Amino acid sequence: MTTAPGTAPPASRIALYEAEFAADPHTAYAAMRLAYGPLVPVDLAPGVPATLVIGYDQARRILNDELRFPADPRVWEQAVPDTCPVRPMMEYRPNALRSAGPAHSRYRAANASALDAVDQHRLHALVQRVVVKTIAEFHSAGRADLLAQFAWPLSFRILSALLGCPDELGLRIANGMAKIFDGVNAAAGNQMLAQAVSELVALRRSQPAEDITSRLIADPARLDDTEMAHQLVTLYGAGIEPLTNLITNTLLKILTDEDFSATVHSAGASVREVLDTVLYRDPPLANYSITYPPQPVHLDGILLPAHQPVVISMAACNNDPALEGGGSGDRAHLSWSTGPHACPARSLAYLIAETTVTDLLDALPEMDLDCPADELTWRPGPFHRALTRLPVRFPAPTAA
Repeated sequence: MTTAPGTAPPASRIALYEAEFAADPHTAYAAMRLAYGPLVPVDLAPGVPATLVIGYDQARRILNDELRFPADPRVWEQAVPDTCPVRPMMEYRPNALRSAGPAHSRYRAANASALDAVDQHRLHALVQRVVVKTIAEFHSAGRADLLAQFAWPLSFRILSALLGCPDELGLRIANGMAKIFDGVNAAAGNQMLAQAVSELVALRRSQPAEDITSRLIADPARLDDTEMAHQLVTLYGAGIEPLTNLITNTLLKILTDEDFSATVHSAGASVREVLDTVLYRDPPLANYSITYPPQPVHLDGILLPAHQPVVISMAACNNDPALEGGGSGDRAHLSWSTGPHACPARSLAYLIAETTVTDLLDALPEMDLDCPADELTWRPGPFHRALTRLPVRFPAPTAA
């Protein structure tokens, strides 16, 4: 990547995998703008260069330009070792996230059809049942880590139910996906994930049911076993870690932000408003929607190299000061991406997160953060915005 005159040299890449970046990304984004403008040279892991897009207009142009910015990484990954911690999050898979052209359209249509068939009334009832069950597991203690004891198990249970996945198998899938997101033992996590989703495909081919996996198998796209496995990788990847982070980030906002902490309980603000605020400011996938230009691309005076990842920072783009008036206004935030990269599960994710947070606040209205807010830490990683824990306290039920 070459930079415009007067900006910092390309050798001074920003490391997105450090704990310092995870702790305060918005300060880092502000420094990036001063040094580089909307297109920033970064490292996603040691020795893995990329361009981070922090300008809203540039991001929209890239996300809607499949010809110059396709999502197929196969040339890029030829030079990336299997041991690279971010490779499992970025490598080629026969799914909509990592393909282009007719293959992308085929995979996306199959996934959208399977997701659109989810009955949202039944999903709402499922979420409410799972919330009650999950709260009951820690309610008597008067304390809980809402990340480990609430948001993660809840997201896991709901997604496994939607996909028709038995708990034991789903737990292996979720653990493999967590290793991939964290970049710790990512290769082992990738193997664990591949084996488990293959078993789920075999189960639902032999025992179809009313679930997303069975609908994908029956889709006119006639996905083979390998393709099916990778559709499930995408669904689990989008359905557990990001949803867990969205729920916990929203709860943190309610617990610590005076603009919301009182008004949500008094109905002065809705949980949906808090969700959207979090999606603008700290979306769970802060930096993603990765593309790999097959040819060098000149964009706003910057040369983007061929076959080097171009990563959209949804967090930075949503808060781009170049946007007229600032704030959210009427513009669409990029947390669900846009164009051919737009998330087909958006309405389902909103329903799950909104119902989950609302029902938790109804069940535990006197809940408070159980540590100083400045003691909370964020998991390092170039892609997600994820707390390490969210401890709370609340009045334990008294014996009758």
